[in-house]
Formats: sequence, structure tokens, C-alpha cells
Amino acid sequence: MTVAPMATPTEARPPGGPAGGHVPTLAEVARAAGVSMKTASRVINGERYVTAETRDKVLKAAGELGFVPNALASALARGMTSHSISLITGDLSNPFYAAIATGVENELRGHDIHLTLASSGEDDRREVALIEEFALRRSRAILLVSTVEDHSGLETIQRRGIPIVFLDRAPSGLVADSFVIDNSGGTRAAIEQLISFGHRRIGYIGDYKRIQTHQTRFGAYTAAMLAAGLDWESFAVRDAHNPDAAESLARELLASADPPTALFAANNRATVGCLRAVKDHRCPVALIGFDDFELADVLGVTTVANDPVALGRAAARKVLDTPVAALAAPTGSTTVIPTTLVRRGSGEIPSAD
Repeated sequence: MTVAPMATPTEARPPGGPAGGHVPTLAEVARAAGVSMKTASRVINGERYVTAETRDKVLKAAGELGFVPNALASALARGMTSHSISLITGDLSNPFYAAIATGVENELRGHDIHLTLASSGEDDRREVALIEEFALRRSRAILLVSTVEDHSGLETIQRRGIPIVFLDRAPSGLVADSFVIDNSGGTRAAIEQLISFGHRRIGYIGDYKRIQTHQTRFGAYTAAMLAAGLDWESFAVRDAHNPDAAESLARELLASADPPTALFAANNRATVGCLRAVKDHRCPVALIGFDDFELADVLGVTTVANDPVALGRAAARKVLDTPVAALAAPTGSTTVIPTTLVRRGSGEIPSAD
């Protein structure tokens, strides 16, 4: 997924401060992190046999001090900067994130830019460590699908001249440019369609509560239900981050005394779990899922479709077309990628009530 990197002249200065200022040393990083020089060296060089806690401390200290390894510091001092872009996603087992990475790669192709891809696994501590590591490498920009709730701490990264562009999930507490799906409009269209087919008990199967996309979709679901005068509290369940969890929660809802006649699955993995649950239910259950997925057309699943490849391409194009200095001082613009309700049958089942 990468092409050979090429260093490109820029006006960037070493992160240790202005030209001629103090350049932080590895010894200072070790002292600030409370570890030995040998341990600090292992972390900086990416060696094994270092605990996650120690690694995080060293990277944090290096980031705060503006430490750069000697080879890179020398290049920066000559007016050079890293010609690479880093992409941090939530969970690479999800085809949605793989599609975003494909879009980024496609847009970068032919520009002699090295793309580094990493996954946080929806772990906020790992995400922070990855950001520090890529900032330490002086990435031209960090493209981020974030699992962290508060991003105010990333302002220090921006001040060091490292642009951060958010994908799929907008930033909170930080001025940064972002590229997102129309989560609210797509969810509202799905719920309104289910209501138009006579459904009054519509279940919601959502992701982790802390994830920003879930919060937006859940808000749109509750707003649409309230606007129609319908109860949502009895039919909303969350923390379904994978198909197994979604299936379990959907089965619980369908086994209740007053089960939903329709389900809205708030992401593609949840939709897969809901499919397993509804196939065994005694009555037909309408189903609409957010995000398209492979074989959705064959299975006849109605989805709120969007284009994650276009999302990745748009973010990468922003990085390519904008000077690094301007990217590192963003206006906070938000680009919204539209959604389309693709009707394939499962979301057009009328209520049996």
C-alpha cells in the first residue's frame, strides 16, 4: 500500500525550536520519561521487549520535548521534512476502514508519497501512542479515524507543525479539518422510511457509546422517533461493535414481551449480526443497516449506503492540495459525504401490527 518516499524541501524547522535553538537529546527524553537511556533508545528505534506503558511514557516525553532522531533531525535542519502521510483507523477488520485506506492510497498514487497505515483497535491509549509516534517521525500529515472523546490535547501536535485531518469522526475540543459521512441525514431517512411502512416499534442496534458516529446516528434516531410521537427508550441498545454482540442484543429485543417490528443497525458489522437474529424470528422483521457491505445486494438488505473510498480520496486530496503550514493551522472546515438509501427489500417489509 506504499510507494517509495522522497524527501521534499520545505520551510519546516526542527521541532526542537527555531533555527539555532536548543535541540532536545535522547538523554533528556529518558530523564523526562524516568527510564534509562537504553530503554529510551529501544522505544525510539521501535525495538521489542518494551512494555506498552513504558513505550507510551517515552513517546509522550519525546513529543512534549520535540525530540527527533538524529538522522531525521539532520535532514530537518537542512530544510527537509518527511514526505510521508500516516493513516490511523479504528479497526482494520472492518471493510469500511479498508475502503477508506484504499481511497487514500488511490489519491496518493503517483505523488511519490509514502503511506503508513496503523489501527488503534478502538483503543484510545493506543491511538494517542500512534499519534505521538507519527508526529515524532514528522509525517507530512496524520489522517485520523479517532476513538478518543476529547481531542484538545492534540493541539500540541498541531503547534509542532504536524497537521491532523479527521476522517469519519469529527474532532471534539480541537479546531481541525474533517471529512465525514452524512450520519444524521442517512439515519433519519432510514427511520422515516420504516415509519412510512407502518412500523411503530423500531429497534436501534448501536456501536460503542463513546464513538462520535454512533452518537450522531443515535441522536438522529431518537429525534425521528420523537418527531413521530414514538417510544424509543424501550427499543434502543448499544455497545454492539461486532456481529456477535449485535446478534445477541437483537435477539434479546426480539424475545421481549413487546418486540420491535423493525430494526435499524447503526453500522455494517451490526447489520450482519441483526441478519442472523431476524432469520429465526417468528414474524417478518424489517431491517435497514447503515453502511453498505459485501453481498448486501445478494441478500436483499436495504442499507444507508455511502462511499468510504471517496471519503479517503477527499481527505488525501486536501493534504496534497494544501501547504503544510496551512494544514497545521486549520479553519475547522467539515466536508460531508452524502448517503443514499438503497432499497433492496429488507427495509420495505410492512409492519404486521
